[in-house]
Amino acid sequence: MEIHQIPALRSPVMVIAFSGWNDAGEAATGAASHLLGSWVDSKNDVVPELIAEVDVEEFYDFQVNRPTVCIDESSIRSLTWPGTQVFGLRTQELDHDFVVIRGIEPSMKWKTFAADILDLADDLEVDMVITLGSMLADTPHTRPIAVSGSGAHPEIAQRLGVEISKYEGPTGILGVIQDACVRRGIDAVSMWAAIPHYASGSPSPKATLALINALEDFLEISLPQGDLHNQSHDWEVEVSEMAKEDSDVAEYVKALEESKDAAELPEVSGESIARELERFLRRQSES
Repeated sequence: MEIHQIPALRSPVMVIAFSGWNDAGEAATGAASHLLGSWVDSKNDVVPELIAEVDVEEFYDFQVNRPTVCIDESSIRSLTWPGTQVFGLRTQELDHDFVVIRGIEPSMKWKTFAADILDLADDLEVDMVITLGSMLADTPHTRPIAVSGSGAHPEIAQRLGVEISKYEGPTGILGVIQDACVRRGIDAVSMWAAIPHYASGSPSPKATLALINALEDFLEISLPQGDLHNQSHDWEVEVSEMAKEDSDVAEYVKALEESKDAAELPEVSGESIARELERFLRRQSES
């Protein structure tokens, strides 16, 4: 890993997202990108600082993730390599800063990759690691996108107020990083957004917004929303139009809506309303 600087950050929280297997609808990397860009467009004008870049030769198979060729206005060609970058965000109104890691899921040496990430986390004095993911699910696009938060160890889950992860099966680099955090005694939480599998062909800003809201609720902070609400509405309209063009998909969506509404308990709806109110009050107090 090439380290450019070790900035002095205040109680930083590390947020990690990778494209690929962990990133249905590009929701997770979309949330990381939103974090990196949202403050620049807000009144606080916080600019991300490049902290480090992962050595692409060591962790990536370029036949799986190929470099891309770009041509600028002067017809100059350049290569962009797949990889992972680490950024620092110095927030002004919050009690802590962020370390945001965004990249492509590595192809090899996952243990070494995770160790390098957490060695840097130690150097930056990171207090907590939050991994973001998104997965395909049988859920309707017209209802709120569900986000599940879990801890990789029962003690961590209980102390941080999240569910205990009960997933068994194949995992990605996020699962490896979570396991490495537990072994090092680092608090780690995983957040996953559920993406309608029939609407996974394009980026889902609605799922990205759901992950941003989940971060807000967990950390009890207010994050810049930017244009995510409008983008989410446009995405939902676009998917609805797509579904209408196929009667089988339309009937399937209707069945998912009925199943979702029937399973929605009154207390769950009340909790959702309470979370929305808490977000509103946080933004009012910080404005």
